[in-house]
Amino acid sequence: MKPKAIFEYVDQIRAILVMGVPPTVNAVFSSPRLLLNPTAFSRVFMSYVWAVMADGMDMWAKELKEEIITLNATGIVLDIGAGHGHTVLYLNRSMVDKYIAVEPNTNMHPNIRSNADKRGFHESDGSLIILSQGAEDTQSILASLRDATGIPNTQVDTLVCVRTLCTVPSPQQTLMALVRDILKPEGHFVMYEHVLSKFGDVAWWQWAFAPTWSFVFDGCKLDRPTDVWVEKLKINVDGEERPAWKEGKVWKHEADPPFEDNLFPHLAGVFVKA
Repeated sequence: MKPKAIFEYVDQIRAILVMGVPPTVNAVFSSPRLLLNPTAFSRVFMSYVWAVMADGMDMWAKELKEEIITLNATGIVLDIGAGHGHTVLYLNRSMVDKYIAVEPNTNMHPNIRSNADKRGFHESDGSLIILSQGAEDTQSILASLRDATGIPNTQVDTLVCVRTLCTVPSPQQTLMALVRDILKPEGHFVMYEHVLSKFGDVAWWQWAFAPTWSFVFDGCKLDRPTDVWVEKLKINVDGEERPAWKEGKVWKHEADPPFEDNLFPHLAGVFVKA
């Protein structure tokens, strides 16, 4: 990996600190108890950073998101780790009945409502549901789906994960439970995630920087082979482990830098549940 790429990463960290530290310090002065709660502190910091970065990162992948989200999202859409709700901006309202945003960082919920409103999804008519639990709490998500629809064992037609599986606890177990319990058979799983590099020297730097990055970005891990976990996913059906997917593919975001010099390699994927 070229030294230039490493220096660019360090410079990104510096820029992020410049964006996030001043408003976070103000938040601590207003609520000193934040210093006693590392998770809450990190979420506050992340909310300020994301307010600056989210729109630009969304535009970076705009054409790709139109390809994977707009063309595949139908019915009930569950957006895991919704952030500011950028996914909803890519939904075709005539094809999607409900948008359910799962986002444990409640500082981001007002932005979800604002973006959803632009696309015609509203809490008042039940077409927008915002859940503050984590993705790993699948039973609570299922209970919320049941309450929202009035139908026992409700499942979703589309499951979307955009820069999300890097943050969830027990990612392989969570992914398996989401697909097994919440996604309908023949439903679409759509992903756009940064992943562990296939180049050993790049992966080493990802491992080295991972702890710092995780603290700065609310638990985000640089070194997860998410694409491998998704492609090889198996679920238990009638006591037997079977491949989760009927069909699917993963591909590189063409706008990304070459993988051999990229600490944040992204892969897109669309899969159909078996």
